[in-house]
Amino acid sequence: MRIDQKKKDRRNRVLLQGGIGVVAIAIVVIVAVVIMGSIRPAGPGPANMASDGILIGEGMTAVETAALQPEDDAQASEPDATGTVANIRVYVDYLCPFCGLFEVTNGEQIQGWVESGAATVEIHPIAILTSKSAGSQYSLRAANAAACVANYAPNDFFAFNTALFVDQPEENTAGRSDDELKDVVATSGVSTNVSDIDTCIDDTTYKTWVQEATERALEGPIANSELEKITGTPTVLVDGKQYVGALDDPNEFSAFVLQAVGESYSTSTPTPTPEAVPAG
Repeated sequence: MRIDQKKKDRRNRVLLQGGIGVVAIAIVVIVAVVIMGSIRPAGPGPANMASDGILIGEGMTAVETAALQPEDDAQASEPDATGTVANIRVYVDYLCPFCGLFEVTNGEQIQGWVESGAATVEIHPIAILTSKSAGSQYSLRAANAAACVANYAPNDFFAFNTALFVDQPEENTAGRSDDELKDVVATSGVSTNVSDIDTCIDDTTYKTWVQEATERALEGPIANSELEKITGTPTVLVDGKQYVGALDDPNEFSAFVLQAVGESYSTSTPTPTPEAVPAG
């Protein structure tokens, strides 16, 4: 009986150890599946943002570009070469209060310049404050929503960008939910492909692209400028020159734009040769 009991105990230990091993393997498999499911393979970026920003010109019409493919470098936009049109570039984080201040102060006059053809504006959504929204990743989700609009309704992008700064969430709050971001799409006047944009927001389709575009901005270099990299938001460039004036003074910014355009025009216009100067 003692021998039989020892055999039984030994058999039970083996079965128990085997069962524990099976459970451990199952746990490892489940964890691996969860991790792999959370890692999204790199996909193409949004259309019309090959430069990591969307370029908007006369009549508030966006310049259309192909989507940036995974592992491709961003393709710098071609600035106006005449020296008579201000090329304004803005790097924004939708949770950044200073970005909101600049937009509220200067958004209307920038829109007027662009509508008339006196300027272009290129808006680069980045997400450097993703960890400052109580775990909701609002910066990342808002930038993704902007990319969705750029992809499906590029000519409505400027209006959506402006609307994101109305009642802007404060840092260290959860910010807008995805449903609230979709409400902004509807109320900002986006009129085409709204259902596609809503799905894009729900799926955070361009999450990976936002992260990569943010890294490119923070690592630099910044094309068509002497700026090495983005160190904060908003970063505002006019004809490649960084604006470092007051964010809440539209007159100071307007003067800076006029000065930058004047300098660009003087360098882009060749000095006439004696033969080219009319006689008399």
